[in-house]
Amino acid sequence: MKTFAGIALFVILGLVTAVVFGFSSQFNSGQRVYDDEQQGLGEQTVIRFSFVVAENTPKGRAAQEFARLVKLKTNDTVRVELFPNGTLYNENDEVAALQRGSIQIIAPSFSNISEVVPEWMAMDLPFAFRNDEAVKEAFQGKIGSILMGKLESHGMIGLGLWANGFQQMTSNVRPLVHLEDFRNLKFRILPSKIIEAQFRLLNAGTSPIPFNKVYRSMESGEVDSGENTISNIYSRKLYQVQKYLTISNHAYLGYGVIMNKQFWDKLSLANQQAITAAMQEATVWANQDAISFNNKQLDDLKKTGQMDIHILTDDERQAWQQALEPVYTEARAYIGQELLDAVNELRQHNK
Repeated sequence: MKTFAGIALFVILGLVTAVVFGFSSQFNSGQRVYDDEQQGLGEQTVIRFSFVVAENTPKGRAAQEFARLVKLKTNDTVRVELFPNGTLYNENDEVAALQRGSIQIIAPSFSNISEVVPEWMAMDLPFAFRNDEAVKEAFQGKIGSILMGKLESHGMIGLGLWANGFQQMTSNVRPLVHLEDFRNLKFRILPSKIIEAQFRLLNAGTSPIPFNKVYRSMESGEVDSGENTISNIYSRKLYQVQKYLTISNHAYLGYGVIMNKQFWDKLSLANQQAITAAMQEATVWANQDAISFNNKQLDDLKKTGQMDIHILTDDERQAWQQALEPVYTEARAYIGQELLDAVNELRQHNK
C-alpha cells in the first residue's frame, strides 16, 4: 500500500511540475529568450537558388554575392539558399523544376533556356561578340531586352544576365587550328540547334551532355573534344582529359538568372524592389569579376603545363568565321528576324 501511495505522490508531483513550467511564461514578467536561429524565423522568406557549377566559378561567385546583397538589403528577412554542383537539379531538369515551383531561382546557360524559349539561341551564334564590350552591349541593350521579354509567358521572370566568358575549343586528339582539324571529332555541346549547325559545318559530330558529366564523358572517350570557358575548363579539371586548347573566343557562355513567376508575384513590393536592387548590384560585380577570373585561371591553367595552348591568329580566326557564317542563315528559323537583325547590327557596330 505504501508503494502505491508513493507512486501516486510521484505522479502528482510530476504533473504539478509540468503545469508550472508549461505556463511559467504567463507568470514571468521578463522577456522570453530566443537564439539566433529562432529569431524572426516565422517572418523570413527563403529563396532556393539551384545551379550546376561549383561555387569557385563566375556563376558560383555571383550567386554568393547576390545572396549577400539580398540579406543586407532585406535586413535578413529574405534568405537565399545556394545549391551548387547540381545537387538539386541538373541542366536537363532545372527549368522544368523552376516552372513547377520546386525551386525559386536558377541560372541556366543561354543554350539551356533555349530548350524552352528558342529565341535564346541568339546568344549561341558564332563570332557574334567581338569582345567583352560587345557582350555588355548585348546584355544591356536591345538583345537582352527582347530575350527577357520572352520569359514571362513561360511562367518565369528574368532577373539578370550574368557573364562567364568566351568559349574556347579543346580536344584530346589533335590541335584545333585549321578547319580540317575538326573533321570526324565528336564534341560535347550544350543543347542548341545553332551549336549543332556550327559543328556540322566543321564536319564534326556532337553530343549534348550535362555539365556535371562532362569530365566522365571525356575521360571515357564518349566524346573527344569540347568547347568551354577557361574557368569551367580549370574548375572541372578538364585539362586532365583534354590535351589541346585553342584560344578561339568563337562563342560566348553566359546565364539568364530566372525566378519562378508565381513566387515573384507573391513577394511584397518591398522585397521585389530589394531583390531587384541586389540583382543589379550583383550583376555589375559578377560581369566584371568574370573577366578577371577567367584571365587569372588562364594563368593558372598555363602553370599546370598539362595543355598545349594555341591562340588563333587573325587569319585563322577569319577562316573560322567565314566557314561558320552560314549558321546565321539557318538561325533565322529559330530566333526570328528581329533578333537576327539585332545581332547583326551589333556585329557591324563592333567590327
